[in-house]
Amino acid sequence: MTSQSGPEIITFGCRLNAYESEVMRDNAEAAGLSDAIIVNTCAVTAEAMRQARQAIRKARRQHPDARLIVTGCGAQVDPAMFASMKEVDHVIGNAEKMKPQSFVELAIGSAEKVQVNDIFSVTETAGHLIEGFEGKARAFIQIQNGCNHRCTFCIIPYGRGNSRSVPAGEVVDQIRRLVENGYGEVVLSGVDITSWGADMPGAPTLGRLVQQILTHVPDLPRLRISSIDSIEVDEPLFEAMVTEQRLMPHLHLSLQAGDNMILKRMKRRHSREDAIEFCETVRARRPDIVFGADIIAGFPTETDAMFEQSMKLVEECDLTWLHVFPYSEREGTPAARMPQVPHSVRKERAARLRALGDQQVERFLDSQTGKTVPVLVERRIRHKDSEAALGHSLHFAPVRIEGAWQPGDMLDVRILERNGSVLRGEPVMGQHREADVMADTA
Repeated sequence: MTSQSGPEIITFGCRLNAYESEVMRDNAEAAGLSDAIIVNTCAVTAEAMRQARQAIRKARRQHPDARLIVTGCGAQVDPAMFASMKEVDHVIGNAEKMKPQSFVELAIGSAEKVQVNDIFSVTETAGHLIEGFEGKARAFIQIQNGCNHRCTFCIIPYGRGNSRSVPAGEVVDQIRRLVENGYGEVVLSGVDITSWGADMPGAPTLGRLVQQILTHVPDLPRLRISSIDSIEVDEPLFEAMVTEQRLMPHLHLSLQAGDNMILKRMKRRHSREDAIEFCETVRARRPDIVFGADIIAGFPTETDAMFEQSMKLVEECDLTWLHVFPYSEREGTPAARMPQVPHSVRKERAARLRALGDQQVERFLDSQTGKTVPVLVERRIRHKDSEAALGHSLHFAPVRIEGAWQPGDMLDVRILERNGSVLRGEPVMGQHREADVMADTA
């Protein structure tokens, strides 16, 4: 969860929500809606919905006179529940939250309490141009929304609707504007971004979009891709992954499980063999690439032996950054009607997966010690009595750098040690243009 200044926005969930919160911030400010708290909810798990309700109650206690608006996937799939909360003034859906007019109506007091329409009636995703994210060197760009797949555990299509794409020209224009404003990294975000273009004339692919971005925004230092379905990677995207140095060597895969029967019951489109082959094929062409993955623990009918297949997949694919979720029943999904694994077993399996993931991260971070890596500075911090900065390497490893560096600086950093889950390094002066500028002007 994150919150920021201005019209206060509390954001739960995915990178797409983070992007949409920034669009809402711009629209709310333009409409003069300054006395509002906007809670951008997530519906992926029951726990996410519980946390949203908790945040709403806390926000009301802390700001008794503010206008409290609830939106996001939670509001889309269960508007009545949020509308029934005495703390809530307005509930708006995922389509409505992206419209400037919604915030004008909220500002002038003409909005109904609940504005949530049928998300499946939405057929377009407009490009929402933002000039930057507050206090960040990295920006998230929405290229796609919704999902045409119906995985048996997932409620998200009911919150986001069917897949729809932002035209390539609008995406390129947004990224060009962000680069002009000093952003060093852009992350392509969406619900199912490997489906980008399928709803457009000629059915262009994500790989073509990536190539257009790299060609038409030559000053973009870093392009990063959010979670993808490896089985849907097209040939141009594969070639970009293994040859384009500005495309970051860090991919997050939507794997979900390592057992073929569970994958089938999830209605996934890949097998464990597909996942292993993909990782091996990409790594053969780009050996330094690092993979992360989403994995669900305790899916209905999952036996101990099936779960062990997920544990083995982490090692067979050499996964580093894991997002582990204990399975959560979502009413209205097919998986909620399947024989359930006890909650205590789900929790125990998730803990084992997370522990394995922590080992994988530590092993990778230890392998970086002594290397010199490019780091994009994202924020300044105080460390004891000295100034320092935090950023990420190409492989998304968090790095702390001593010195008064500014967000947006790109530094060559010699890694000295691992401190928990963060690397500590020192800048190598004279090897990077930002470092040269700072040295010249000191």
